[in-house]
Amino acid sequence: MIQHITYSNAKAEVFSFTEAGDVQEHHVMLHVTNSTFTFQQQLDAILDAYQDILAQKLPGTVAVFKRYFLSDAANQADEVAAADTSDCAKSIIQQAPLDGTKIGMWVYLIKGAETRYLSSELYEVKHGAYRHLWNGSAHNLAANSEYQTRLLFNEYIMQLTQEGCTLANNCIRTWLFVNDVDLNYGGVVRARNQVFFTQGLTNNTHFIASTGIGGRQQDPNVLTQMDNYAIAGIKPEQIRYLYAPTHLNRTSDYGVSFERGTRVDYGDRSHVFISGTASINNKGEVVFPKDIIKQTQRMWDNVEALLKEAECTFEDVAQIIVYLRDSSDYTVVSKLFEERFPDKPYIIVLASVCRPSWLIEMECIAIKKTNNDSFECF
Repeated sequence: MIQHITYSNAKAEVFSFTEAGDVQEHHVMLHVTNSTFTFQQQLDAILDAYQDILAQKLPGTVAVFKRYFLSDAANQADEVAAADTSDCAKSIIQQAPLDGTKIGMWVYLIKGAETRYLSSELYEVKHGAYRHLWNGSAHNLAANSEYQTRLLFNEYIMQLTQEGCTLANNCIRTWLFVNDVDLNYGGVVRARNQVFFTQGLTNNTHFIASTGIGGRQQDPNVLTQMDNYAIAGIKPEQIRYLYAPTHLNRTSDYGVSFERGTRVDYGDRSHVFISGTASINNKGEVVFPKDIIKQTQRMWDNVEALLKEAECTFEDVAQIIVYLRDSSDYTVVSKLFEERFPDKPYIIVLASVCRPSWLIEMECIAIKKTNNDSFECF
């Protein structure tokens, strides 16, 4: 079910999954509607709308993960951190909303599970056999993007170990935000490849669904920021990796190490995580260079093929994040998305994709009701 909620200075799109098991899930995209406001006024508008959703529209839900999209992190991140002191995993990143406002927010809400911060600093969502472990805004100040990324993963591996987990068996999704992606993405790739190899993650085993995208932290010396998600208690047979070989190639073909998508099966539902996906073919080539309309359409085709492999369609998609390299493409892309996905929660932000010739990239999460007695419910 999708709701559109309008406030005086904000609006929200809400995807709700409530038709299976004891746990309800909601993905919410919050947008400011008055771009003339100061940042503080826009932040207040977002938070007021969010509080109304918690109190009136979705009572009893709690936040699991939030991501704030900012137009100028250096001048805004402190205000966000001061205004939002709630307990949940939080990601704060400079990826300007392209509707002309200064802030947007994606929040994942849940009802029917226990939540808490762990001593490992991961945020736990516990229900039945599973502990869902979320983390946001991890960063450090090592000398370059390669060292920063290596240290990020090493610290994350230690956090997972503290929770009885491993990177290979339990991590489902990562997001890597790279300051000046054209310059620093190579270091991120080298570090990730090296760490994955030491952890037994290879082309012959599996990698991890991921988005590696341009994004800036408050401190300009932070070249890589990471968000991540893992599940303790998950079994290997519950995880399926998605390839869509008619449309896409293996990422290892061009020297990187992530999965195109991952499906996680529970007794009552499946979650599908589609990695950052662009206009690429099954030879690893950029398709339709310099044509934003055709790149958008090919990107949709690729995502649709991945969803089909996961036995889903766009109807099952709960949220979409769209990344544009050039802000001047927003009007065209926004119209395309409004026509194809008039009801979906999505946000379009300014963020360079990892190849300069890719003009657009998107990621999404889908939820589908299932009935599988072999697995514990979510």
